[in-house]
Amino acid sequence: MNGLVYYDGEYHFFAQRWWSCWLHAVSDDLVHWTELEPAFGKGGPFGGTQSGGGIIDYTNASGLGTGNEAVMVVFWSSTDNENQCISYSTDRGRTWVKYEKNPVLVHSYRDPNVFWYEPDKKWVMILYGPPENSYVLLGSTNLLNWEQLSVIPDMYECPDMFPLCLDGNKELEKWVVVDGSGDYVIGRFDGQRFESESQKMKGDYGHNFYASMTFDGMPEEDGRRIQMAWMRGGEYPDMPFNQQITFPCDLTLHTFPEGMRMCRYPVREIEKLHAAEFVLHDRILTPGENPLAEILGGLFDITVEFDLSQSGCHEIVFSVCGNSVKYDVGNMQIDSCGSQVELKPTSAMLQIRILVDRMSVETFGNMGKVSITNVVRAQDSKPALLLQSIGGPVFIKSLTVHAMNSIWPSVA
Repeated sequence: MNGLVYYDGEYHFFAQRWWSCWLHAVSDDLVHWTELEPAFGKGGPFGGTQSGGGIIDYTNASGLGTGNEAVMVVFWSSTDNENQCISYSTDRGRTWVKYEKNPVLVHSYRDPNVFWYEPDKKWVMILYGPPENSYVLLGSTNLLNWEQLSVIPDMYECPDMFPLCLDGNKELEKWVVVDGSGDYVIGRFDGQRFESESQKMKGDYGHNFYASMTFDGMPEEDGRRIQMAWMRGGEYPDMPFNQQITFPCDLTLHTFPEGMRMCRYPVREIEKLHAAEFVLHDRILTPGENPLAEILGGLFDITVEFDLSQSGCHEIVFSVCGNSVKYDVGNMQIDSCGSQVELKPTSAMLQIRILVDRMSVETFGNMGKVSITNVVRAQDSKPALLLQSIGGPVFIKSLTVHAMNSIWPSVA
């Protein structure tokens, strides 16, 4: 997961082929992607290209722009983990040049990610180490010359750093720092130093969430902070691919009784994939029933809200293409494909969303307060979907199941 950036109607996605090149794809809607030629790779004095981030240099502060298009600049680490380098494009990312004066920074280790800090009119780079298990912050006005600002301790690999408004209030801006595992801290940033205001917290509770990144350069009128992550550790036997990325999610920051928390919830564009719809409202589900028994398919978007104040069950069980998502009412715990986490109802209401792909189940609790990402293979099962109440009835306030179309037109 590298260089996520938005420019003039296109989302650009890059992925590192280890020590070889950056793969490149573009999209105008976050769900349908067109793969382009690899952007750049081996060659030159710094070997292959490791991970990093990307930005759009609208003012040509770097001096690398040559025409009417803004210059797209991406940052990457050399394979010796000592040199931070750049490549750039002046034609919307279709062709790339490695900067002839690389490196722009000699500083271990890797994974440079850059963002614009408007109050100081400067660029800030967040870089993994050293010191060990730390992030280093550096500043620049031209993207080519960098000076160290400060250090953020207790972080590891693949950094991301961005502002979010607390509870949607633009007067309450906080900064979030995310590490390779998706764990994050919330705090204040003054252009020099980050001061944490929270403990380190889990961003995702699944087995296969790593190296997340958010899109830089989102248009102001959109205002979203959109995140994707690599599903590290997945195995894909008999598939025409060997890696996978999560569905894009919108990140928001909210106040809960236990403090500030970042929520991640699927982007609205996923609705473009919706096909046949099944809907229930205000329905009591009794043990032994399965209202989803007649639904066919293997790709689903499921959203359900339960009113536990009108329920007497002790467990709610989904089976999605042979994989289980369960909620333990007494312990207030959700289990998605073997990954467990506490999920307390809000005023007795419990909301769960499940995205089912051929090789993954992504589960979200209470509008993204809990996120669980797992690579699991869809199993042949009849029925494809099952919803059961164990030990007593459960009141379904609303339930919507959408079959999903493939993002690839040629795939049924």
